[in-house]
Formats: sequence, C-alpha cells, structure tokens
Amino acid sequence: MSYLVKAIQKLRPTAQFSFTEEDYSTIKWDKLEGDAPTQAQIDDAIKAIKEEEAAAEIEAATRKAAAEAKLAALGLTADDLKALGLG
Repeated sequence: MSYLVKAIQKLRPTAQFSFTEEDYSTIKWDKLEGDAPTQAQIDDAIKAIKEEEAAAEIEAATRKAAAEAKLAALGLTADDLKALGLG
C-alpha cells in the first residue's frame, strides 16, 4: 500500500478516493467527510507513518533479540524451537 493511501486513510479514514502516479494533485474524492487534507497535512502524515513503521521495526528486532537471549539462557536456539514445532 502506498504512503499516499496510508496517509489519506490516517487523516480521513472514511474517505473514498482515487489518484494516479502517487500525485496529490490528481486525487479525485468520491466520498469525503469534511475538508480534503492539504498536501502539507499528507506530507506530515507520511512522515509520521514512516516514523511509526521504523519504530515498529526496531521494537520487533528488540523483541526478537530478547527472545533469542532467553532461548540461549535455556541452551536452545531458534532451530531447536522449529524442530519442536514451536517456531
């Protein structure tokens, strides 16, 4: 899903729209409650979404590292869990 779509859905969750080539100026609003978000609002939403995604990736990596450390403390590896049907 494109960042333009994600940003619009974040700003106007019930909106229905179409566009071409990720271009704000081509957005056609089929259904919109309230005013259309501005280019600046969409740019800010895209930035926030990218930051949220980066934070989620870091969180996932942190959780994975913590789980692997716990497994290592028990003398197990991720392959051991897979062999047991748990991974």
